[in-house]
Amino acid sequence: MRAFRTTLLMTAVSGLALIAGVAHAAEPDAPASEQVEELVVTAQKREQKLLDVPIALTAYSGSTLQTLGVQEFDKLSSFVPGFQVQNQSPNNPGFVMRGITSDSGDATVEPRVSVFQDGVSISKSRGSYVELFDVQRIEVAKGPQSTLFGRGALIGAVNIIQNKADPAALDWRVGAELGDHGYGLFEGMANVPLSDTFAVRFAGRYKERDGAVENLLGGKNLGSTDTGAARLAFRWTPNDKLDANLILNYEADHPTGTSFKSGTFNPTDPTTGQVLGDRDPNSGAALSAGSGFNGGAQLGLKRFVQGATALVDYKFNDAWKLSSITAARHFQSNETFDPDGFSLPMLTFAEDARGTQYSQEFRLNYDDGGALSGFAGVSYFNEDAQTSVPSQIDERYALALITGQLTKPNPQPNAVLTNNTFLAALVTGLSGGAITGAAAQGIAANLHAHRESYTNYGKTESFDVYGDGTWRLNDQFELSAGLRYTHDDKSSAFASSVQDRSILGALIALPSILPTLTPAGRVAFITALATPGAASIPTSAAYPIPMFGIVSQPTSNNGDIYSQDFSDEGLTWRLVGRYKPDANTSLYASYARGRRPEVLSVGQPSAPMGVARFTPVEAETVDSYEVGAKTRTLGGRLSLDGAVYAYDYDNFQTTIIVANKPTTTNAGKAKAYGFEGQAIWQAASFAEIFATYAYSHGRFDTGLYDGNRFRLSPDHKASLGATFSADLLNGRFSFTPIYAWQSKTFFSDDNDIAALQVNNLLPDTAVDEFQKAYGLLDLRVQYQPSFASWTVGAFVTNATDEKYIKDAGNTGDNFGIPTFIAGNPRYYGVTFSLRR
Repeated sequence: MRAFRTTLLMTAVSGLALIAGVAHAAEPDAPASEQVEELVVTAQKREQKLLDVPIALTAYSGSTLQTLGVQEFDKLSSFVPGFQVQNQSPNNPGFVMRGITSDSGDATVEPRVSVFQDGVSISKSRGSYVELFDVQRIEVAKGPQSTLFGRGALIGAVNIIQNKADPAALDWRVGAELGDHGYGLFEGMANVPLSDTFAVRFAGRYKERDGAVENLLGGKNLGSTDTGAARLAFRWTPNDKLDANLILNYEADHPTGTSFKSGTFNPTDPTTGQVLGDRDPNSGAALSAGSGFNGGAQLGLKRFVQGATALVDYKFNDAWKLSSITAARHFQSNETFDPDGFSLPMLTFAEDARGTQYSQEFRLNYDDGGALSGFAGVSYFNEDAQTSVPSQIDERYALALITGQLTKPNPQPNAVLTNNTFLAALVTGLSGGAITGAAAQGIAANLHAHRESYTNYGKTESFDVYGDGTWRLNDQFELSAGLRYTHDDKSSAFASSVQDRSILGALIALPSILPTLTPAGRVAFITALATPGAASIPTSAAYPIPMFGIVSQPTSNNGDIYSQDFSDEGLTWRLVGRYKPDANTSLYASYARGRRPEVLSVGQPSAPMGVARFTPVEAETVDSYEVGAKTRTLGGRLSLDGAVYAYDYDNFQTTIIVANKPTTTNAGKAKAYGFEGQAIWQAASFAEIFATYAYSHGRFDTGLYDGNRFRLSPDHKASLGATFSADLLNGRFSFTPIYAWQSKTFFSDDNDIAALQVNNLLPDTAVDEFQKAYGLLDLRVQYQPSFASWTVGAFVTNATDEKYIKDAGNTGDNFGIPTFIAGNPRYYGVTFSLRR
């Protein structure tokens, strides 16, 4: 393995040398219309050409994103090597950078990949997935970027730079898209100068599409789109020194339920037992919410995100500039889902997450065009978040599942599974024969739809001090160094409660309880469980049976909140050397340290009415080594860049299942190395070709998952596309085919290895929770007349209707019945836009 790694890295370095060498084949500059677009970016807190930024940075302008049809992060990731986004739903996105995933919804967990809007962190997973519209550009910086982007940028950052109001000109645009599956998109933008120094800009989008997976039990299809987003921006530029922006963002998402599909049970009619479909994740599913759950909530998501950002820049002179970023943000989401993935209402869960954050940053920049430049700043961050997970478990169906009496693949109808004689036999079997006769009948009659809930809370108050400087030794060499100190004061809390006593939970605990009781006590315990109405009788001296749960045992007084405070501090840094052999080529090498703060992993009580448990999980660190090359050659017609990297992780934080609840733990050491490359070639005035490729070898190096692959991380990922244009019919046609491919992907760090799922309530021995290699073909065509300002077009996504899944395992895996979520099928439609 070491020899292979060395060979790969040497080969990749040779490729970087070739990129640099290509520059010497430079030709005279081509006409501007035949050159690759050269973006100006601000990843290093100052305006620079993309070529001059010595980090692995992919950036796209808003116009390019429109050409590619990018409206959401998952589509963006197809064109960014080393970046992967899983869109299970807007409430559960997974951001993956160079093999490292950031997707936990727990309030106590810190992100690894930061997502920013105009320099403001929006990284909490429940609030990070936002519509990409009216965007100036998007910059994706890979590698530890804590110095440049701050908290959460352990392994990279995504920064959305939104269009600002412009006092210079009146501008407006409207657009619409219509397609199959009831697809409709309507958007508009208006930029209105109110004076020479003040302007207002409004932009909005509404998008809807029916779900692609039919719900065989009736109602709306699963996995729909229903999103509305709006932005209001103000800008005031009273002179050439002051530039002030206020940006207000709002988004609401109301899609139907996520299409969790059981890989164990066929969809059936719960009443008759008739088979309604098969277990193919891409075919119809039979899902529903349990009766009376959460006040009669239906499957689906209701999510609201709103934020306000004030950006103020003041130039003292040509060299010094002071920047202030002030932000407030709030998100609230409530998603109800059917995690067992089949027809019977055995499990119904919800995730109710909310969070509020405030931040303030001051940064002073210096750049006089001479040998030294840099910036220094301070920032404050305050966040208060919580995530509640209420659940309803119908104990009758769950008992049949646990005892192996739920028929596979076609479960029995309700009448069989709720029959008291049938259930009494299962009670006797589960108790090992300790409960028989009338007691078994009484306990069976008490089985019901049990409800419980747990909540984790997280509060963070953070202070940062940072600085970054660049020393230009001469026209060819420069050195950059940055350092950030972060201090966090944190509070983690946990509470759990039950609405009623779980009779099944008591039966599951029976083997550990009975040995502690006298013979008379055992009879009394069993008799108490068989007492009519046992689920709701309060615990007392006369009825000394604890209020049992199944997924979580209740904290004391059936819901007390337990909290623990702690502090964390640490340093992150970067060192970069850059060599510029000519005006169009850049070579760099860097070493950086990334850090994910220490967390307190919260756990449920070990027994009903107990105290919550807190386990410190050490700060995760990564040492990054990277070399890269960038060039523009052939007179500006060809842009090439590539990077080779190697990472060493310590105290890698991952999630395992403990007592049926996801728990953060220290998985030890991990390593990753890889190569990323991208190319854009303006082959002619009518043809631009682009390609990306990433190789990412991420593996655990010690501990529980030694040798396993990182989750959601394909070893290989590539895309190839082009835009061909032609002048026809008194206008210009363009055609854009795009093919994106990735290799095999696992959906959990345990790689679905049976021996690593022993803590599940029921074992899952099948190795099927992965997606084999696949590719998606998208096609877009557009016509722009020369005599008008409107544009029409058509599109097809997943043109070959490739069948794939975008997630597997999920909550059902904890019960030994993993579920699978279908990827998007073929979609097609037409587009129209009109601009001033």
